Amino acid sequence: MSEQDDDRIGLIPAAGRGIRLGLPYPKELYPIIRDNRYKPVSQFVLENLVAAGVGHIVFVINDRKSQLIGYFGDGSRFGCRLSYVVQEPAPEGESTSPGLANALDSAYHLTKGKTVLFGMADTIMQPADVFTRALASLSPGDAGVLCLFPTGSPHKFGMVRLDGARVVEIVDKPRGTDLTHMWGCIVWQPEFTEHLHRCQEERVGDFADILNRAVRGGQIFRGLALDEGEYLDLGTYEEIMELDKRLRD
Repeated sequence: MSEQDDDRIGLIPAAGRGIRLGLPYPKELYPIIRDNRYKPVSQFVLENLVAAGVGHIVFVINDRKSQLIGYFGDGSRFGCRLSYVVQEPAPEGESTSPGLANALDSAYHLTKGKTVLFGMADTIMQPADVFTRALASLSPGDAGVLCLFPTGSPHKFGMVRLDGARVVEIVDKPRGTDLTHMWGCIVWQPEFTEHLHRCQEERVGDFADILNRAVRGGQIFRGLALDEGEYLDLGTYEEIMELDKRLRD
């Protein structure tokens, strides 16, 4: 592994409770069958990261996700080294998980000082070299790059407003908007890791709010539009059924 590669780390949050699907196993292990072979959905983003030369990848899990460890192991079968961080549960009496920003910051002791490549565990992204492209578009002085995908369902995603290629605002899950592109994955530099950590210390929990605070504070994020790309989110049964139909077709 080169010194440059060692400065990079993959980050995959997989600590959600997955209540909506009600599966008897973690939703990140939902089976995608291709060429008569089983591949869990979370393996797709892991392979995206490995394709970008990332040697160390962190899964953030909750205390009920041991099956993920059982499947992925130490990562050697997939060409990487895997670490697992357990997100602390929400205080007793709260029905929701501590949230995405908290999950990302749970790995602070591993991500501090590194270029972070972050993708979601229940998504499939094309092109397969999405992180490679993001790294190539990262300029000196940038805090990060948001990979942008066109969507007809803005109410489900974090929509991104640009000024040229520069991100000026994240509009999270708007009911109505003129925006056409959502962020699907992000590459960011240590300055944003520190900003995220400070926001957690200040109990700022919403990730879109944290991104917007960084932008308003002068951190430069670029938007990389992947107009020919595809982003599939398998967070609901409707989305899973749509994917199954497409694979059959």
